[in-house]
Amino acid sequence: MGGDFNGFSPAFFRFFEDLAAHNERAWFQANKARYRCDVVEPLSDFITAMAPRLKRLSPHYIADPRPVGGSMFRIYRDMRFARGGKPYKEHGACHFRHAAHNDVHAPGFYVHLAPGEVFFGGGVWRPSGDDLRAIRARIDERPADWAAVIDDAGLRACFGGVSGDGLIRPPRGFAANHRFIEDLKRKSFFAMKEGAPQQACAPRFIDAVDAAFQAAATLMRFLNQALGTPF
Repeated sequence: MGGDFNGFSPAFFRFFEDLAAHNERAWFQANKARYRCDVVEPLSDFITAMAPRLKRLSPHYIADPRPVGGSMFRIYRDMRFARGGKPYKEHGACHFRHAAHNDVHAPGFYVHLAPGEVFFGGGVWRPSGDDLRAIRARIDERPADWAAVIDDAGLRACFGGVSGDGLIRPPRGFAANHRFIEDLKRKSFFAMKEGAPQQACAPRFIDAVDAAFQAAATLMRFLNQALGTPF
């Protein structure tokens, strides 16, 4: 069951709907108390409720409910990369990271919550060059292990397989006819399940997230082995 977390309130998603229509500093400052109450507090509660479930799955992944410096993503955009000059992200999210990697580009479990887009799962997004080479090398050197990931019945049933954007051509050092060339082309490796705001507002949402994290475990274990970290 959902434990102490009974789902997000519709107010969580209404905040982001309103923010999308008024993505500017003056509006956000006027609604900052609402942001703390409707977004930060329930996200913190969700992360707290996920902590024992995550520990059972892997003792090396951390669920830290702090609004700053923990598993919760900050709402402020890095304006160096923000398109259209919008200063705030129009979604809430949390990233459960390995104790050895305090980096958004390291393997982790992820939950994304927006009015028109909810998804959750695990994997690695745009890892560093060294980490990407290590993952590709393990796929090449341990093909049976990688086959066990992509053929895993639970992973395929939950996510439909491993996803991630990729190169047009094979990466250097790998033949075009390699058994796993399409996977070796990938720049990201993740397994994500789509949901909906209505699901996120239901008491059993945390159970769905927990089940998806468990289904992603074979991929996460492989990624950690490639990077020399325990799972």
